[in-house]
Formats: sequence, structure tokens, C-alpha cells
Amino acid sequence: MNKILVFVFDEMTDYQITFITHLLSTSGDKEVITIAYEDKIIKGRSGLSYKPDKLVADVINKDVEGLIICGGWYGNVRKELLDLINNLYSKEKLLGGICGAGTFFLAKAGILQNVKYTTPIVEWTQKHKKVFGEHDPFPRSNFVFDNVVRDKNVITAQGISFIDFAVEICDWFNMFENRDEKNEFIKTIKGL
Repeated sequence: MNKILVFVFDEMTDYQITFITHLLSTSGDKEVITIAYEDKIIKGRSGLSYKPDKLVADVINKDVEGLIICGGWYGNVRKELLDLINNLYSKEKLLGGICGAGTFFLAKAGILQNVKYTTPIVEWTQKHKKVFGEHDPFPRSNFVFDNVVRDKNVITAQGISFIDFAVEICDWFNMFENRDEKNEFIKTIKGL
């Protein structure tokens, strides 16, 4: 079974990743492994609690198929997460980041320098400086204002686009037979 890492952190906007983790574990034959900096209970914005399966430091060089990071106002950047992101990027494994924190960590790792991306952080405000640090890590010349952007092995999304984010990740893992099946899935799940 292929392993997919999901970085969890306090106050994460967990609704943005529950749909994709459900699809990957039930339809995609993937093992979803939650990772965190520390072995402690993580409380999401939904009020749900998460117990990480592994520590980030312990999976940096593990054989996995990708990493997904959801959004939230969380700027605790540690070297081990940046190392994990860069390791997976160099191996052309999936890197998915949605909303603020999800795209922020990819930017901090430097991988957005090489791809087109989207983020809801279209301007580096005083609030962003307070939470994420003084320096704007986003290469603004690569920014695309769209719901979801997929370039190379990186998928980024606006926070409200969690369904489109999930669909692109499923497509990355070839979970659709063809484009028609993908489009039908989108219509069904969105009630179109």
C-alpha cells in the first residue's frame, strides 16, 4: 500500500483535507499517515482531535508517495519539514498545499520558485508578518489567481477549493479512467 503523509498542526483548517484523505484511503488504496513536529494531541479548527502517527523528523527519508498540508494560521517552520518537502520535491512525489499554511510551507521550502502556484495570501500583510514571519516567501511572479494550480508534482489551492484540490490529487494518482470520468465525478460531488 502506498503511503501519503498529512502534516497536522494545532488550529489547522482540517475540513480542507478530510475529503481527500477519505478518497485516498477508501478509493485510492493509500495509507494516510499523519505527521507532526511533536507526539501530542493536535486540535483542528473543527474541534476534532488528531494523534499523529509519526514525527516529521522520522519520515524525512521514508519511501512515501506524497505530502499534503492543509491551511490555517500556523507559521511554526522547522527544518525537518522543509527538508521533507525538498526531499519529496526532488523525487517528484506529490506535494499538496491548500490555503494559507499549506502554501506557505511550500513557499518557505523554496519549491514554488520552480512552479506556478496559487495561494489566498495575495498580499503580505501585518497579520501575515506576525504569524508567518517578516519576509514574504512567495515568488509573486509564479502566482496564478485560480482555484487550483497543478504544476509538475505540486498542487496548490485556495482554501475554499478543497473539492477541486481533492480531485486534482486523485487525478495525480490516476484514480480516474479518463477526463470524462473525472468531469462526471466533479459534477456528482458538487451536485451539478
